Amino acid sequence: MPEGSVVSTTAGLKFTAFKPLLADYVLTMPRGATIVYPKDAAMIIGVADIYPGSRVLEAGVGSGALTISLLHSVERRADFAENARSNVDAYFEGALDNWSLVVGDLQDQNFDSEYDRVVLDMLAPWECVDIAARALRPGGVFLAYVATTTQLSATAEALKEDGRFTEPESSETLIRGWHHEGLAVRPQQRMIGHTGFLIQSRRMAPGVEVLARRRRPAKGAYGVSED
Repeated sequence: MPEGSVVSTTAGLKFTAFKPLLADYVLTMPRGATIVYPKDAAMIIGVADIYPGSRVLEAGVGSGALTISLLHSVERRADFAENARSNVDAYFEGALDNWSLVVGDLQDQNFDSEYDRVVLDMLAPWECVDIAARALRPGGVFLAYVATTTQLSATAEALKEDGRFTEPESSETLIRGWHHEGLAVRPQQRMIGHTGFLIQSRRMAPGVEVLARRRRPAKGAYGVSED
């Protein structure tokens, strides 16, 4: 039967049948770790400007939700890697020739080529700023997905202190659905609120100093100064 057909159960219940979209698959696939929700994955693809043919290095595969949209991946936990591979293979109905999955720590990897994008989904992405700088080509994009403001702050400061990245930018995405029936148009009572923060930066050219920020830091941003 073609997609969009109506099927009935033996109990007389009727359902409209469609092939699952990426968002449907991601929300229902087996999880070994918390997934990157479709709203964040879509933003990551757009914000990091991940284009067809780009060389993408992902670290922190988790359950493979974001991996379905990316390429070269590193995961330190073998059980997460196995679950992610199963989910990715099931979605694409077979193994991908252009996706490689390495089990181990990102810091221990030796890359034989430059990457266009580095995407990190891990507890301490600030520990991988140096390896990301060495893996990225000039102009490449660093992007990390973090859950807390503490992680966000630590990653931002690591990027600034490294000296090889532009001033980082951060954001979060909130989605609120709407109910509409005739003239009764109102927001839904439930919404997908905070799931995580995105922080991104660009790789500077080798030996080029980052331009100094023009605005002053907020009062107390770096603690109480000592006289």
